[in-house]
Amino acid sequence: MADPMQQGLEPIPAGVVNLTDFEAHAQARMSEQAWAYFSGGAADELTLRANHAAWDAIHLQPRVLRDLSGGHTRVTLLGRELPHPILLAPIAYQRMAHADGELGVAHAAAAQAAGMILSAQSSMPMEPIAAAFAGEPQRGPLWFQLYWRDDRDFMSELLKRVERAGYEALVLTVDAPVHGARDRERRAGFALPADVRAVNLGGLKKAIDLQPGQSLMFDGLMARAATWAEVQWLREHSKLPLLLKGVHHPDDARQALSLGVAGFVVSNHGGRTLDALPPSAALLRRMRAALGPEVPLLVDGGIRRGTDVLKALALGADAVLLGRPYVFALAAAGAHGAAHAIRLLRDEYEIAMALCGCRTRSDIGPQLLQSAHE
Repeated sequence: MADPMQQGLEPIPAGVVNLTDFEAHAQARMSEQAWAYFSGGAADELTLRANHAAWDAIHLQPRVLRDLSGGHTRVTLLGRELPHPILLAPIAYQRMAHADGELGVAHAAAAQAAGMILSAQSSMPMEPIAAAFAGEPQRGPLWFQLYWRDDRDFMSELLKRVERAGYEALVLTVDAPVHGARDRERRAGFALPADVRAVNLGGLKKAIDLQPGQSLMFDGLMARAATWAEVQWLREHSKLPLLLKGVHHPDDARQALSLGVAGFVVSNHGGRTLDALPPSAALLRRMRAALGPEVPLLVDGGIRRGTDVLKALALGADAVLLGRPYVFALAAAGAHGAAHAIRLLRDEYEIAMALCGCRTRSDIGPQLLQSAHE
């Protein structure tokens, strides 16, 4: 497998000065089907739009004339100190965006000291991705995202492989047991290209055998979906910390904690599953208020600016996950583009900290925020 960092860096497109600037370049380079897959959301895309709008609706209330010398962006997550609070969200099939795919993104993330969560539906094998990531001494954490597959022998072998490769935590996505109704994908006639597949998931799933009158949804797909029993099984069959991604209700979060879950990614799947969910900013505020200050919480959905990162931490997040923007940057300029996107966001976050009078993470809290109507 070719190393994208040994093939020369692609130039960053002219005029790119923020994450949103990558989008037009990405769309021009992607097929219509790939663009629909990466950019679209579920149904009317209410939640997709609301995610970003919710961050915009929060205003900052800075403090001035403070001594910020010696300030830094370091945070602590799951007992580990990170250079900054930016990680990359799990996104499937990245070779549809660019030939560098997940391997290029791993190099980019490691070079920029960002954490990375590899999708179970990665279009590149997990082992070279982990090897590329591990080679950078200042790298962030490397986690592996799971979708439950109703085959415990397969899941057991997958967990062993993940641990051998050096991944440091598991992230089980719990809010997408089935796909959302994605109108953009259906209009574009989306289908995976012949040379792109989820290479870490082995062969085909077991066929669904339905009896007359049974529902494909409830007697087929949902009968195979994860339940609390599967969460318990994962805790018992892996030594890695387990986080749940997509828990929306505090009572579900409390039940997960009782089973030994280590933390949560507050997420509505980027607006790609159930439309009309609250935006991530509102979910984060609710979860932190319900669970208290000690439970590790990350958040994704609509993060585009360094001020969004600051707002997320002020609402109680320990770190943020960047999603679509890094894939658009990958499409526009390969691994170099993804690295540039991370750097832009990190620089903007430092600017936001400085202009709000925040020397370290401990200075960032709800006192910095006011809603747009205040």
